[in-house]
Amino acid sequence: MASAVASTEAAVLIWSAGLLVAQIFAQGLALDLAGDLGMRYLLGPRDKGDISTGVPAGRLKRALGNFLETYPAFIALVLALTATGKTGGIAAPGAVLWLSARAAYVVLYAAGIPVLRTLVWVASMLGLSMMLLRLAA
Repeated sequence: MASAVASTEAAVLIWSAGLLVAQIFAQGLALDLAGDLGMRYLLGPRDKGDISTGVPAGRLKRALGNFLETYPAFIALVLALTATGKTGGIAAPGAVLWLSARAAYVVLYAAGIPVLRTLVWVASMLGLSMMLLRLAA
C-alpha cells in the first residue's frame, strides 16, 4: 500500500498546520478566560483595538506571532525540497526538529520559562537551517 504522504517533510507540513490551528484556538480560549472579554468580544468586530488580555493570553498571542514569523520559511523550504526532489537526508530530521521545537516553544512560552524557551527557539532555527543546507546541496 502506497503512503498517502510523499515525504517526511510533507507529513511534518501537515502536522504543522495542526499546530497552527491549535495555537489559534488556545489563544482564543485564553482570551475568553481573560475575564471581561468573553465570547461576546471574540465573536464581535473587536473594535476595542489593542486591549489588555492578561498574562496567559498575551503569552499565547506572542507565541503565535513568533510561530508566524518562521512558518512561511518552513512552508517555502518544504515546497522547494519537494519540487527539486531533495526531500530526505538532513532535511527530514530538520523538519521534525523544527516542528518539535515549535510545539515545545508554545508550552514554554505559556509557562513563562525564559531561557529554555530561547534555546528551543534556537533549535527550531537549526531545523530550518538543516532544511536549507539540504536544499543548497
